[in-house]
Amino acid sequence: MVACWFIRVDTPAEVQTLTPIRDTVEQRASLPDLRDIFLCHAWDDRQGAAKQLHDLLEARGVKVWFSEKDVALGTSLLREIDKGLAKSRIGIVLVTPALLSRLKGEGIADKELSVLLARDQLVPVAHGTTFEALRDVSPMLASRSGLTVTAENTMAMVAAKLAEVVTV
Repeated sequence: MVACWFIRVDTPAEVQTLTPIRDTVEQRASLPDLRDIFLCHAWDDRQGAAKQLHDLLEARGVKVWFSEKDVALGTSLLREIDKGLAKSRIGIVLVTPALLSRLKGEGIADKELSVLLARDQLVPVAHGTTFEALRDVSPMLASRSGLTVTAENTMAMVAAKLAEVVTV
């Protein structure tokens, strides 16, 4: 059986970024109970940019692990995050000014990022900041090709590109 898929991209860099991610998704597709994406974000973005990206992805049929909806009251936040990381095909790191600030403090987002970097299954999405600013905080994450939300490449367009990559 030959898998056919198409990625709607605007640049060769996006093809280079998203093709290995698609390969990972296809390899892990047969594993049971996996979410398509683990959404790593700063706590400050949970009601703003992170929720917007989550909602746009879910509207496209993508199963997203998102702490705002997947961590029940009274449960261990770190343990639930650990389970979410283990049961997600890939990770998206929403890079915002708030995330850059949080990574300097070595909080929960920093722990999530460490796991995602080790698994080599992540796509950084810059929103309201640049990869140059990220380089000052996390050179390893900044070295990854990713997507940037701009006036020309809106959050909806980024979500559509990610949805095409993870839909098997």
